[in-house]
Amino acid sequence: MKINRFKAWRPLNDLVEEVASVPYDVVDRQQAEKLAEGNPNSFLHVVRAEIDLPEIDNIYSDAVYEKAKKNLDRFIVDSILIQEEEGSLYLYSQKMEDHIQYGIVATCHCEEYECGNIKIHEKTRKLKEEDRIRYVNEQNANTGPVFLAYRDCVIINKIVEETKATSPIYHFIADDSVEHTVWKFQDPSLVEKAFANIKSAYVADGHHRSASAVKVASMRRDANPNHTGNENYNYFLTVFFPESELKILPYNRVVKSLDLSIDDFRTQLSEVFSIEANGISTPRRQGEICMYFEGIWNTLTLRDTAQEDDPVASLDVSILQDKILSPILNICDPRENENIDFIGGIKGTKELERLVDNNCAEIAFSLYPTSMDQLFSVADAGKLMPPKSTWFEPKLRSGLLVNKFD
Repeated sequence: MKINRFKAWRPLNDLVEEVASVPYDVVDRQQAEKLAEGNPNSFLHVVRAEIDLPEIDNIYSDAVYEKAKKNLDRFIVDSILIQEEEGSLYLYSQKMEDHIQYGIVATCHCEEYECGNIKIHEKTRKLKEEDRIRYVNEQNANTGPVFLAYRDCVIINKIVEETKATSPIYHFIADDSVEHTVWKFQDPSLVEKAFANIKSAYVADGHHRSASAVKVASMRRDANPNHTGNENYNYFLTVFFPESELKILPYNRVVKSLDLSIDDFRTQLSEVFSIEANGISTPRRQGEICMYFEGIWNTLTLRDTAQEDDPVASLDVSILQDKILSPILNICDPRENENIDFIGGIKGTKELERLVDNNCAEIAFSLYPTSMDQLFSVADAGKLMPPKSTWFEPKLRSGLLVNKFD
C-alpha cells in the first residue's frame, strides 16, 4: 500500500475547536444548524452548506454546492485555514471514554482503490454518491477523510508509539466529550516505508467519499489530454487505523408498520425462529436477534442452526434481512424502502424503545455487532454486506486536515 504526503490546509491552533465538526452524514439539516449556531468558523458551513440557505428546501440544489465552495474559499481567504509549506503525514488519535484509537492521515492514489488494494464491503447509493461527486469536484478538495482499517503491523505500531511522545499540533475535547489529538510525523519516510508492507486496506466508513473521489479523478483524467497520473486530483484523503483499535457498534433497525396482522407476523416468525420473551434488549452472542414488539423485548434464535459458510449470509444483519425483513415484512431493498429506519448503536436500545413506545415505529430489532474479522472476510471475498451493517465510533472530525487539489 502506497501512502502519500500532502500539503494540508488546517485550522489555526486557536481556532481548531471552533472549526472541527462532526462529519456531514451523521447529522441532518436541523441538527447541523443547531451545532453551527453562532459559530461562523464551524466546518459544517462547508460540508452542510444548506444551513446558510434557509430559503432553499432542496439540499441538492446548485445553490448549496456554490455556497459550500464560497464558504471554503472564505475559510482560506480569512486565514481560518492555513496551508502547510511541505507535504506531511499525521497521526490522529480519538479517545472516547476508555476507548482510544490512533490513525495515520495520508492521501492515497485512486489506483489503489481501482485495482482493489482498498477494499469495500458496502454498496453506495446513487444520489448520495452524486452529491459527494459535486462537493469534491466543485470545491476542488477532499473536505472529509475516508476511514480505512488495516491489519496490525508491529513496525507501524512502533512508529506511532514514538510519535505519541512528541508535542502534538492539536489537542482538544469536543462538545461530545471525545478527545482529539493530532501530531505531525517527524520522519514521514519511515511511515511510507512501513506501509509498503501493507497489502490491503478496508473502507470502514466512507464508501461514498471514496467512490466519489475516484469518480472525480476519472472525470478529470478523461478531460485532461496532458494527464500524467501525478496531478493532485488523483489522490484522496484517508485515515488508516489498525484493526485491533477499532470499535464496531451495532446498526439497529426499526420498522414503521407491519403491513400484516400481528397473528400472521407471529406465526411466520415462529416458523423460522424460536422466540423467548425474556426482557433482554441486547444480544448476548452472534446468532441472537433481540426484538422489541408490543412493549416486550424478545430474543430470536434461528431454528435451523446449520453453520453458514458464506461470509455475507452468516452475518446477523443478513439473517435479519433474509429471514424477516424481506420474506415477512416485504422490505426487499432496505436502501430504498421508507418503511425502515437505521439507528446507530451509539444511541443504545432505549432509543429503540422510545421510537416504538411513541408510535414512531411498530417494531425494533437490536443486533449483535459485526466484527472486524467478518468485515475483512466479506471484503476479501469481493462481496458486499447489507446496507448499514457497521457503525464505527468515535467519528472522524471534518475540517482538521483538508486536501485541496490546487
